[in-house]
Amino acid sequence: MPWAVVGLWLAALVLLGPLAGKFAGIQQNRAVDYLPDSADSTQVARIQDRLPGGESTDLVLVYHREGGLSAADRRTATEQVAEVRGTYDLAGEPRGVPSKDGSTLMYPVSSTQPGQDEEARDAFVEGVREIAEGGGGLSVEVGGPGALNTDMNEVFGTLDATLLLATLGVVTVLLVLIYRSPFLWLVPLAVAGVAAATAMAAGYGLHELFDVTVTGQSGGVMTVLVLGAGTDYALLIVSRYREELRRHERPYDAMRTALRGCGPAVLASSGTVAAGLLCLLAADLNSSSGMGPVGMVGVLAALVAMTTLLPAVLVLLGRRVFWPLIPAFGSEPKTRRSLFAAMGTSATRRPVTVLVGGAVLLGALALGTLNLSGSVKQEDSFTERPESITAMRTLAREYPERSSRPVTVIAPDRRAETVMARARSTDGVAEVAPGRSGSGWTEIAVFTTAAPETAGETRTIEALRAGLDPEGAYVGGPSAQQIDLADSEARDREVIVPLVLSAVFVILVGLLRSLVAPLLLLAAVVAVWGAALGIGALVFGPVFGFGGTDAGLGLLSFVFLVALGVDYGIFLMHRMREESVRGAEPEVAALAALRSTGGVIASAGVVLAATFAVLTTLPLVGLVELGFVIAVGVLLDTFLVRTYLVTTASVLLKRWVWWPGRLSRVPEPPAGAEGGASRSPAERGASPKLPASLEQGVPPSPTRAAPAARLPAAEADTTARS
Repeated sequence: MPWAVVGLWLAALVLLGPLAGKFAGIQQNRAVDYLPDSADSTQVARIQDRLPGGESTDLVLVYHREGGLSAADRRTATEQVAEVRGTYDLAGEPRGVPSKDGSTLMYPVSSTQPGQDEEARDAFVEGVREIAEGGGGLSVEVGGPGALNTDMNEVFGTLDATLLLATLGVVTVLLVLIYRSPFLWLVPLAVAGVAAATAMAAGYGLHELFDVTVTGQSGGVMTVLVLGAGTDYALLIVSRYREELRRHERPYDAMRTALRGCGPAVLASSGTVAAGLLCLLAADLNSSSGMGPVGMVGVLAALVAMTTLLPAVLVLLGRRVFWPLIPAFGSEPKTRRSLFAAMGTSATRRPVTVLVGGAVLLGALALGTLNLSGSVKQEDSFTERPESITAMRTLAREYPERSSRPVTVIAPDRRAETVMARARSTDGVAEVAPGRSGSGWTEIAVFTTAAPETAGETRTIEALRAGLDPEGAYVGGPSAQQIDLADSEARDREVIVPLVLSAVFVILVGLLRSLVAPLLLLAAVVAVWGAALGIGALVFGPVFGFGGTDAGLGLLSFVFLVALGVDYGIFLMHRMREESVRGAEPEVAALAALRSTGGVIASAGVVLAATFAVLTTLPLVGLVELGFVIAVGVLLDTFLVRTYLVTTASVLLKRWVWWPGRLSRVPEPPAGAEGGASRSPAERGASPKLPASLEQGVPPSPTRAAPAARLPAAEADTTARS
């Protein structure tokens, strides 16, 4: 059987490998690709595609010398612009616009020759940059929307490979430290690589079959999800398998028992992540709605690989894969003080104090969100400033009286003159110039008096939309796209947040058969999200020097932290329920669950946090912020919320944590028992006495569990299968 599973996976890799290689080629990274179909700026981009020549690539050549341009500088600029015009098919005659102090000369140039071909657009931009060269104190920069897109494509073009290699490196180091084996770490790492290739092939299939939008952001997040979540599932399965090898002589029997024991938790864990991501389908933004199914196939690929291929390979390799710490059949694990049992015991001595103190701490950290700045501008979206951003800042400094980046208005031909007249009379407009016409539409360039992506330009764009809408005109362009992005993000938060909470709640109810425990876990992860976002708000500006916050940070960090954070709660509460089914008192069950899951979940949390932290090494502010918030949130959940707050809340709630399920009811005393003689300490209102092993933080022997024969028939069967 294990050989058959490995053979099926090898055959699947042969078939899916070529599709996985095409995944990077389907990514769309223009701002308009992120926008909903209903946005004004989306309509502008689509109509521009139908105008003569199709979509235009707009650039600005910026010539600057401190102290003023010389006559030779101006001749150099004229000659270079003429060479650009002779090399490429430009739309119109480039006209130089000098700055008031004479230190800068800008030449806007535009070409429809590349069209929508990204490689042709990038080649055009790079060709212009090779022609436009300075020297001797003369600086020449090529900026504009076309140059910005090229710089963005360059980042995303290397993102997948960089992210994959960096994440694999981090996971490798952590697995070696966790397993302390020269061989074992290779198995989950190799299986995670197989899962990543499978997810890329599935992502390509989604795009081709269902036209799902795939962006560089969603592709990068999918890679992190596959490796991070997949490694988490592997850690849980391997840990349980190691336990069972001491109780079963055959590795096959040990793995079967291990999968039966932790399988429901792993399935529910992946189910919450997949369900949370699928809720993104309701997003208005194409980038968010596309990230939902792309991330979902990543999680499912990790789940399938880790529950089929990983067990098969481990069984085939046998016990020797754990060398030098081989778990011998019939042996007992070394008794040593358990850090998590000690932490849990200390927390339950003063549960109210711990719970209130932890809640106050999370609330105080969440107040940091009041320090969140506005949406990050395009010029601030890179951690390392490319040439297009440098040019944009030079223009903003040297031309304060007008924007160097036009707002694009598309008007019906029959209303074009009226639209231009209304645009000229709009407050904040410096200049209006007609452009191409075709397919019943006219393109109009509107230059504002305010710099790009400032409050003044935003007011002008809103005024243009209000005034030109009756004429059937659309207002778009790069700045309008950023406004539409922010508006869509705000709408998506209102719709998706309750959807995610509802979906995760339903899954938790089905797994834990309780209403109180799911509410407890959801409250915990929402608190973690607020605290992590607050910490991010306190460091993004003062420490990282970021000029704003990515518009999608709040929604995406919420979806990932709720879905991923609930994972660790599931592992803890599912084990706690197993202990309760065996007859353990609530406090004993909580500490036993913390003892048995603490180490492996801490390892999983560190791995997941580290994989998302890899995003902070990338040159895009949005991905750095997302990776930081999720990594901090996972660590908070692992070492504070799950260890202290969820445990102490469960102890305080006692059996009510399982309400209204069967475990919430006090077991009836045996027949013939008198009064309260046979009642448990919990029924008499006394604190249950912990086993000495738990008081000392030493793991008790698994053979000391209450016998299944004393349980109700249905629960005894569950215990036996576990």
